[in-house]
Parts: sequence; structure tokens; C-alpha cells
Amino acid sequence: DLNVVIDEPVERGGTNLGPSPTEAAMTALIACTNVIGHKCAAKLGVDLGEVSIDADCKFDRRGVLMEEEIDVPFPEVTLTVNCITDASQEALDQVGKDTSKFCAIAKLFSAAGTELTVNWVKAS
Repeated sequence: DLNVVIDEPVERGGTNLGPSPTEAAMTALIACTNVIGHKCAAKLGVDLGEVSIDADCKFDRRGVLMEEEIDVPFPEVTLTVNCITDASQEALDQVGKDTSKFCAIAKLFSAAGTELTVNWVKAS
């Protein structure tokens, strides 16, 4: 019952009406980390407060440019989950450990060979 637009920028032949497939993949990782992180926090009784997630991604574009086949298109991804919260850093670390067990998209990236690092940070 939803319509989703995945597109490419105009300069790559698209209409720029939505994220590219690779941007959508990264968005899915961030979104899954957010959703599962909140579920894990609730189960642990941890209030995450205000959450923002930053992503730093290494992307090997040779595959999408059709230059050569790439086994691991995203060799490294680092997410930083910033939480403005009264929770302790130890509690956030536990939320992160639990989230890594259940985030399906993170598991997909890791299984594909991506070196995935997710840092849960008590922000000020």
C-alpha cells in the first residue's frame, strides 16, 4: 500500500525524484539501526532521548560505473548514533550490542563483507 521512488540524479539519466539505489541501501541501514535500537532500548528500559545518526561510507564506485565487478561495494561503513540522553554510556553500549544482534540490514551489510562499525555516543 506504499509507493516508493528510487531514482538516479538527472546527470546519470534519472529524474532525481528519489534516492539512488545505493543511497536507499544506506538509508535502510540507518533506519533499521534507529528502529531496532529504539526497540532494544525500550526492552532494556533505556531512554535514548533525542537521536541522530551520522554515516561515513566508503563506496567503491567501479561496479556501478561498469568498470569492473566489485565483490564488496561498501568496504567500510561507520555509523555514529548520537543520543542526547540522561542514560549512561554503559547503557548506550548495551543498546548497541543488542541492536547489532537484531538489525537485519546491518547483518546484510556485514555478511556482504562490509566492515561495519556502529558507535553509540552520549552526546551533549
